[in-house]
Amino acid sequence: MYAILDIETTGGKFNQEGITEIAIYKFDGHQIVDQFISLINPEREIQPFVVNLTGINSGMLKNAPKFYEVAKRIVEITTDCVLVAHNANFDNRILTTEFRRLGFDFERKTLCTVELSQKLIPEQDSYKLGKLCRSLGIPVSSRHRAEGDALATVQLFKLLLSKDVHKEIIKSAIKIDTTRKLAPKLLNILDELPKKIGLFYVHNCTSNILYIGKGLNIQKAVNQLFLRSSKKATIIQNSVVSVSYEETGNDLIAQLKYLEEIKTNKPKFNFTKKQQFSKIEFSNENLLVIDKGRSIGEKSVLLIENNQFKGYCYVNLEYQINNIEILRTLISPMENSIENRYIIKNYLQKNKVEKLIRF
Repeated sequence: MYAILDIETTGGKFNQEGITEIAIYKFDGHQIVDQFISLINPEREIQPFVVNLTGINSGMLKNAPKFYEVAKRIVEITTDCVLVAHNANFDNRILTTEFRRLGFDFERKTLCTVELSQKLIPEQDSYKLGKLCRSLGIPVSSRHRAEGDALATVQLFKLLLSKDVHKEIIKSAIKIDTTRKLAPKLLNILDELPKKIGLFYVHNCTSNILYIGKGLNIQKAVNQLFLRSSKKATIIQNSVVSVSYEETGNDLIAQLKYLEEIKTNKPKFNFTKKQQFSKIEFSNENLLVIDKGRSIGEKSVLLIENNQFKGYCYVNLEYQINNIEILRTLISPMENSIENRYIIKNYLQKNKVEKLIRF
């Protein structure tokens, strides 16, 4: 679970800043499940340049709650969560400082979307939130206000999760509970899984991925694994402490990601049969395969350019589809392998997709 946040402050000397606005979105890796947004009375002056930047002035904060009045809510919404922010060191420092003034030790693991973006979306001109989102086609409303910037960070983080083929983000955030007995543990794991298309990842007590599976119904696929009596399945059942998952929106991306992530992560209990594929050529040099995404309003996009399969992404705006430069940046790269080309061609021959765009 993640607490994705943004904080606006008064400015001023280091560790003497006060919070003027905070927005926190509790995010389960797939959707927002809770939120807290509030102006805060910092009980100190706001630097003039900050007023010009954010539009927040002392008059707006006169009747806003003071930090101690919202501190309990902040603790509640961030408990058992990893804090995620664009420049997380700053937001975490501000929060820990405010809590320290109240005599409370506020300690949370953190993830920084600046650092993750530099690693997973390299060669960008700028990693400032506004410029980065503009280059990715991510809309930002109310720039330099906590709610708008936090929502943009949610969308950016979703993109980073899809680009993280090694699953380092998920592995760092998994909460391990080794106190439960086996049968209730398996039942509790199943209760937390969706009945949607996608992949699932079986983790052991050190968060390592033991097994990757896929299914049109993730919960059903995991349940089938838990009911098997083979030697491999029994070892997995005895070793599992957590199952994470990734919705894909459609079976085509599930098949492609399944093959790719087994090659990348090399789970101990996945065995792939070697298949012989003849050389596959796409009939069109430049093609976008548009299909259902993971949620209402979202679309999945596969990019085939110069007869080469480039990868996939998810978009919410037609603008992102129509602007090929933005689309190339959003794409999570995949191998232009014979296996992947076969999966795509076979799928398109047997299934209808929402749209094919030749360009």
